[in-house]
Amino acid sequence: MLLLTACAANTGKTVSQKEVTATLNRPKLVVGIVVDQMRYDFLYRYWDKYGEDGFKKLVRQGFNFKNTNYNYVPTYTAPGHASIYTGSIPAVNGIIANSWYNRETGKTMYCVEDKTVKTVGSTSKAGEMSPKNLLSTTITDQLQLATNKRAKVISVALKDRGAVIPGGYMADGAYWFDSQTGNFITSTFYQSALPDWVNEFNQQKLAEKYLNQTWNTLFPIEQYTNSTADNMPYEEGLYGKKEPVFPYDLAEIRGKDFELLRTTPFGNTLTKDFAVKALHAEQLGKGDATDFLSVSFSSTDYIGHDFGPNSVEVEDTYLRLDREIAALLQELEKTVGKENLLVFLTADHGIANVTAYMVSERATAGAINYNVIGDSLKAYMGRTYGEGKWMEKYTNQQVYLNRKLIAEKKLKLTDVQQDVANYITTLEGVARTITAETLQNTSWSHGQMRQVENGYNARRSGDVMVQLEPNWQKHGPKGTAHGSYSTHDTHVPLLWYGWKVKPGESAAAVEITDIAPTLATWLHIQEPSGSTGKALQEYMK
Repeated sequence: MLLLTACAANTGKTVSQKEVTATLNRPKLVVGIVVDQMRYDFLYRYWDKYGEDGFKKLVRQGFNFKNTNYNYVPTYTAPGHASIYTGSIPAVNGIIANSWYNRETGKTMYCVEDKTVKTVGSTSKAGEMSPKNLLSTTITDQLQLATNKRAKVISVALKDRGAVIPGGYMADGAYWFDSQTGNFITSTFYQSALPDWVNEFNQQKLAEKYLNQTWNTLFPIEQYTNSTADNMPYEEGLYGKKEPVFPYDLAEIRGKDFELLRTTPFGNTLTKDFAVKALHAEQLGKGDATDFLSVSFSSTDYIGHDFGPNSVEVEDTYLRLDREIAALLQELEKTVGKENLLVFLTADHGIANVTAYMVSERATAGAINYNVIGDSLKAYMGRTYGEGKWMEKYTNQQVYLNRKLIAEKKLKLTDVQQDVANYITTLEGVARTITAETLQNTSWSHGQMRQVENGYNARRSGDVMVQLEPNWQKHGPKGTAHGSYSTHDTHVPLLWYGWKVKPGESAAAVEITDIAPTLATWLHIQEPSGSTGKALQEYMK
């Protein structure tokens, strides 16, 4: 038998070929579950009403990283998914927000927008998407590269960005929901036609079925003691219904298309249904290489924005999602076996408490609309520098100055940046401002400024970054938002389950960028090209 010398300087031992091969065992299937807008505390807030086979199973039989945070701002859906799957920060992977201002075109760029591709599966433009704006490879891309594309990668979500970014450049299929038709679609970036199994799934018209029912609470409403009263004045509610109260007759308020499905827990049900169909139709976990299934549950985000984290609607949505996750896990284990299955569950960001609710509890809090800062700054610059369009855009709490006009007026850009930053700090609710010049010439190792630096991309970010006070947010009088450096937005769950995962937990400070390198280490493949995180196996021994 061939004998190999194994680091003789360290061990002096020889290792057989069989033993070497054993170290290269890999799971048959990796499943990444991302819950859109899930704060860490939601794992325990509704614990008593969760079943035994969903979140509780992952916590009890898996490994729970209890102190997992995002290490950048702004904390939005697209950067969150990009950070999870690239193991890098917006400064590196380029996905600085869901949309950003493009200085070259003078228009807003959507994170996965691609007008060079066409929709597959609908006549709408909802499929004109691709990962072309992503500057780093993903862990799913690296899996394809390592296996010469013998691996199969499928990505599923209601949101296009929740499917496209995890799927990366080399996905065998990335599918998202089309509100016009109620079907799952893709783009010509991935395929020229939908596979037969996707057409078969769409022909079931499950979206129609789910919108022809009533959304009521799973349990008697008086048992929802972890939520405020059902009807609160600061809840946005569902379009078409006068008051935000149960029950919701979806058939009555749905409108002509299927958009309403997103803001009901049945959007998550549909996503689970599609993921299970993909599992079987694509024979995931049945080949000679590790396969990857990415599933993003998006309805939690839509509902959270409208009703807020203290609502009965959000509580009921998580109780129902618990059952969807239990059903998905059951199907995965039945199909490939727990011993061949590696699952992680996390979230792309958290959510802030509704400002009006916090004010009612006498907390120091507030909301500041984009227009307040933008309009105030325009007026100030007009008074200071004279007439002219000095600001091109204010978005994502970033100021984009008119650099061409500043140059024409022979002003120094860095001086104008600092002047603008100084003015904005005088506005109520603003905690701090940072100029692009400062970010490009200074580095921080910890704290809020590190988060700002990590979220700054020189080609895509603005001239001045604005940070609000902890209980302030960029929102109107109803509903709530996310995107800040506060822990309600950055602290999310991270659960590992299945293959090689020993039950346990850790309060060690880990970051969302650690997920991709952890997967790479377990799969014995290269980390994504922009990866900045660390592998977490040492904590799970």
